[in-house]
Amino acid sequence: MVSNNAESTDSILTETLQNMVLESSDVNEFLNGLARLCAETFSTPSDEVLCGVTLLRPRRAATVASSTERARELDEVQLRFDDGPCMRAARENKMYYVADFRKENRFPEYREAIAEHGILSAIGLPIVLEGEANAGLDLYSAKADAFSEDAIKAAQDFARTASVSLRMAVRIAKLTETGIHLQAAMETRTAIDLAAGIIMGQNRCSQDEAVNILKMASSARNTKLNLVAEALIQSVSETPAATHFDD
Repeated sequence: MVSNNAESTDSILTETLQNMVLESSDVNEFLNGLARLCAETFSTPSDEVLCGVTLLRPRRAATVASSTERARELDEVQLRFDDGPCMRAARENKMYYVADFRKENRFPEYREAIAEHGILSAIGLPIVLEGEANAGLDLYSAKADAFSEDAIKAAQDFARTASVSLRMAVRIAKLTETGIHLQAAMETRTAIDLAAGIIMGQNRCSQDEAVNILKMASSARNTKLNLVAEALIQSVSETPAATHFDD
């Protein structure tokens, strides 16, 4: 049974993360905030824990966020080798704990590189998302055997709680990107339609014939159709084409 104190701590963390989602301008800002919060949560006066978050999405470069500049350098080592506790945790959806990199055999090349940065132990935890996205949370320490069983369990609880807010942040980012792409497509369509109208007025032709004239000009100049359309509009008007949206 979960203690009331544990439930209270989890509730506070959930509220904090939800507020971070609402206050962040994009998913990268949220991830950096998440990494800093993780570092603050698990660091002690005798051991500074560094944290990183890696977000993997199809057809995109990995998004990496870090608690400090040094943590960012450590995350870049994983990206360089495309391996490490965090990368494997994200891809395989299971935890990887390294008690001492000097005795670790699972990451032969990465192990030597990370040890050169003064890191001896680490935890890689999956942050469970939905769809095709995957994420991992990394905790680094310069001490061997730095993470007790209680600390590992607390880190797992942190990652589990963070997953809900990160899913929300990724979903909002996806909707925002979709909206931006839709607006860009509508603006392109507006320019083409206006340019076709100009050609129809000048040549007394149909819309299909006007669009074909634009396409031929686009092909002849090896220029995108919307750019040809915008150039034509600017040749007859000082004001560029604008798409008007209702608020």
